[in-house]
Amino acid sequence: MYLVNKEKINRSLSAKIVDARVAQVFNTFRDVLVTSSFGTTSAVLLHLVSRIKPGCPIYFIDTGYHFEETIDYKNRLTRLLDLNVIDLRPDPNQHTKTFKNELWDHNPDKCCEINKVEPLDRVKNDYKVWMSGLIGFQNRHRNSLPIMDDDDELIKFYPLIDWNSSLVEEYIESHGLPEHPLKEKGYQSVGCTHCTAPGQGREGRWSNLSKTECGLHNNG
Repeated sequence: MYLVNKEKINRSLSAKIVDARVAQVFNTFRDVLVTSSFGTTSAVLLHLVSRIKPGCPIYFIDTGYHFEETIDYKNRLTRLLDLNVIDLRPDPNQHTKTFKNELWDHNPDKCCEINKVEPLDRVKNDYKVWMSGLIGFQNRHRNSLPIMDDDDELIKFYPLIDWNSSLVEEYIESHGLPEHPLKEKGYQSVGCTHCTAPGQGREGRWSNLSKTECGLHNNG
């Protein structure tokens, strides 16, 4: 594992504009895992990566429960930005069990583990750094995260973590990027169909539960 002085590198990255943050990490580390949910704020990081590291693999976890609008948006951005998207899917037998048992209703953590966490775990060991588009304003947990976190074996890099909703909207508008089609219907955060409702920030995610994350960004 690379030795990283978290405080030093966070001071360095915080002083840079987001383009330079992303470029510095790509230039410093050979193995960078980039993931995207193709959600309402995803176009920002996807656009940055397409300009700074064209052809970089971008992993999308296809849970089998995405909104049709999310898949259409993914296909549109892939064509527009010429992205190299790789789909990760859950084990078919385990996925079928989540469907038959409607696991999202009575054990959503297990449903997320099978359909999201385990598919990504299959590729995480091939990388040293994980870059994702988490943004701090989305909830309290994310607002507490540093730009780069080396607390786990896989270094986590959140280049947009100190952004706010205004910066996201300004970036998308100024670069002529399309919005997620569900945003105009009140969805500020979009996940699987069973666990997503309209709402501000991530209020519409697991809205009747204490759950706020799927497990991807709050485990090792």
